[in-house]
Amino acid sequence: MRRIRRLGAAIVLAAAVTCAGTGCTVIPVSGPYTMSEPGAGDPLTKPFQRMIATSPQPSWGPEQTIRGLQAAMAAYADDPTVLPQYLTAEALKAWTPSGAVTVLDEPLQFDPPEPGGAEPVQRITLSAKQVARIEEDDTYVPQSGNWERPFHLVKVEGVGYRVSQLPDGLILTRSDVDRAYRPTKLYYLNGSTQDRVVVDNVRLRLKPAETYAKVILERLLKQPSGALQGAASTAFPAGTKIESVRFGEDEHVVVNLSGPLDLLDLSGEDALMAQIRYSLNNNDVAKGRGISVLVDGEPYTSYQPDADDQRWLDNSGNTAFYVSKGAVHHMTKEGPGGAVAGPAGEQRQGYSDFAISKLATHVAARTSTGISMAPLTTQGGQWQEVIRGDDLTPPSWHRDGSLWTFDQKNRVVLRYDPAGKRGPIVVSAPELDRLRLDVTRLRIARDGVRVAVITGKNTVQVGALTTMGGLKLANFRPLTTTEEGNEILDVAWRDDEHLLVLAQSKAGQILNEINVGDGEVAEIPLKDRLKVLAALNEQVLAEAFGEKGKGPKILQLNEDLSWTSKIDSDVESPLFPLG
Repeated sequence: MRRIRRLGAAIVLAAAVTCAGTGCTVIPVSGPYTMSEPGAGDPLTKPFQRMIATSPQPSWGPEQTIRGLQAAMAAYADDPTVLPQYLTAEALKAWTPSGAVTVLDEPLQFDPPEPGGAEPVQRITLSAKQVARIEEDDTYVPQSGNWERPFHLVKVEGVGYRVSQLPDGLILTRSDVDRAYRPTKLYYLNGSTQDRVVVDNVRLRLKPAETYAKVILERLLKQPSGALQGAASTAFPAGTKIESVRFGEDEHVVVNLSGPLDLLDLSGEDALMAQIRYSLNNNDVAKGRGISVLVDGEPYTSYQPDADDQRWLDNSGNTAFYVSKGAVHHMTKEGPGGAVAGPAGEQRQGYSDFAISKLATHVAARTSTGISMAPLTTQGGQWQEVIRGDDLTPPSWHRDGSLWTFDQKNRVVLRYDPAGKRGPIVVSAPELDRLRLDVTRLRIARDGVRVAVITGKNTVQVGALTTMGGLKLANFRPLTTTEEGNEILDVAWRDDEHLLVLAQSKAGQILNEINVGDGEVAEIPLKDRLKVLAALNEQVLAEAFGEKGKGPKILQLNEDLSWTSKIDSDVESPLFPLG
């Protein structure tokens, strides 16, 4: 299936371009190539075009001066000496480049200077559509709406206009960001189970003097973005440094580290290598190559490419299930399959919203009095109510074997651990509690870290299971909101980065795939009315309303975005383990 792809391809190296009247020049940085151009340069980096800004000119008017200032902002990371020349001494003393980067769409609009053009002080307003904000933790946050900012300029005799007041932070255009930044996937460790890597999507600025590979690994040494703060950890000890990233023999990638790593202690080397190789390979840097890690030039650990080694991205099987007349069944390639072993495979009434555990060893379902679970085994067993309550959201399994739900009546998150031999515990969710949010659906991602919740009828929020200071649901931020009068019906984790969101509008249903890292949306066309979603990577299933007299059916999404019927009638929820 066609998936969302963020900007990752190389920018074509072009001839130098002069920005007329703004004092900026875009020049290509020579030398690097991407892996898609084999044998043509260094695949450890990415080509990009560097912005070269020039000083303000005495002949420039207010608009030209502000355009030059914006160009100097685009070049600031590579050359911080030009931008201060656009500011008065007082403005320079008060200004700092730190803070979020504002990303504007083009063209930029300038209101004419206010009356009094002959005066030494001018006020000019810059306006545009804002498309994003890049936070200080490198998170790319899409924005929409109008943006404007007034600038005050002072004319200095023989020198020209200077900006007398400038709010903190940088203002870049979309083309500035496309030119110098790259969407980057960083991989950290699952904070609770330490058995899986978790992807963190950021935007990193390329550096002319460093390879993209080194830029990635230097950022990997820092804390994850705010979305994963307290939820993901690292195998790199504090104080580790990236000394170099280069090619060795047989085109191995050689990463030389320095710092407190102990060459005699290899207890964390597997996890450390997982962070390095996924962060390099999944950004199309050194993909398919072996990797050697040195510490102060001495061998520490190495990795040889192995297509079957996916344990650090383990999703625990891809078997699909479905429910028919209250009994759970396996789904085959052709469609209908046999009932599962044990009590879950027996027909019964009053059970709904089924969920399958990580290794498909247990099934959970909601009843009128709470949530019950049963083993998927031929060795007996029975349904057992493990969480009591008459207003609980559908159950969701965590990869550690625990079962989660939200008690809507008491507004608390509940977690039941079968290994704990005791009843459910309340998990702190301070942000949900503070806002008194009405949670109608809670789904934990297969990475064991991210959590999606539907709040009310109109909003999907994404948070994380944090472990610092005790287990909490935190770091929530809105992912998508429907218009008033519409309703979000269901959500399903497709993979670590994408959430499927089914919404009902006045005009009909909408199914979107949303990247939780940068908010990009791809709409999936619908023909039938859907009720329930289930997904696992390329597999997307849905329960759809059937024809009159036939009952619900299960549909499968094809690669060409069309839908085909897997089971035609008398079925309910499609299921995958976790998600």
